[in-house]
Amino acid sequence: MPIYNYGSINIDHVYRVPHLVLPGETLSSHHYRQVLGGKGANQSIALARAGSEVFHIGRYNVADQALVQPLIEAGVAAEHLETVNEPSGHAIIQVDDQAENSIILYAGANHSFTVTDLANSLQAAKAGDWLLLQNECSCTQAMIELAAARGLKIAFNPAPMNAAVKDLPLDKLSLLFVNQVEVCQLLNLPTEPLPTLEDLVALLQARWPDTLVVITLGSKGAASVYQGQLEFVPAVPVQAVDTTGAGDTFTGYFLHAWMQGQSLRAALERAGKASALCVQRVGASSSIPTAAEVDAFKQ
Repeated sequence: MPIYNYGSINIDHVYRVPHLVLPGETLSSHHYRQVLGGKGANQSIALARAGSEVFHIGRYNVADQALVQPLIEAGVAAEHLETVNEPSGHAIIQVDDQAENSIILYAGANHSFTVTDLANSLQAAKAGDWLLLQNECSCTQAMIELAAARGLKIAFNPAPMNAAVKDLPLDKLSLLFVNQVEVCQLLNLPTEPLPTLEDLVALLQARWPDTLVVITLGSKGAASVYQGQLEFVPAVPVQAVDTTGAGDTFTGYFLHAWMQGQSLRAALERAGKASALCVQRVGASSSIPTAAEVDAFKQ
């Protein structure tokens, strides 16, 4: 089953620092790398490495052809990748010695799509195919509506979260990926203290009764709420060196498993193992494991 991913393609500038820079502070980094990034590109690579047939819908600057090579090498179909004259999207990423990160995004070419462009990109899609999207590209609402009108199943990771997400037609989603803070923002709940998972079940069932909601919980694990049922899987205990890309790895591996008909518990466990491998490596797209590596991973 093919999946179309309308997602960002970024140049990630990754700086390794002793701690995340403070206001007014000048801090020397002790390592620097430039790699392919963007939530969209990372999730496409995760899907492809998990075993999915992925068509990435994305744009980048004409001078950055080498940027997309990791997508091609991972097996992502290239026919919907386009070059433009605008600067490629990019991110400034700090990663500290505790493996936490801080990110500044510039949208660039990711925000160059029009509604007409998106309609053309879905011409070959058939009812029952999947569309994955994040919140780093333009015309998100239009893409959801176009995909729903064509009968596609829609998965959405609303990051980076902003106020406009609440106005999107989220009732058209088949699958929603959020973290604990994001789900509170969508439900207009306080984040201090965070609600328990049990408290969220009835609220999510009432708001989106036909949508599978997957909630990532960082080092605690992940959970799903679907048709009033809660499933929780704890995180695999590992020593993290860089958490960049872990959420995208989880998204790609979970979605592939769910598309293949695996149970919610099995999909959560598979995605959790993939994320555990990811955080033990430095980088974003370069840290995403292959299916064979996840198969061989021993907890």
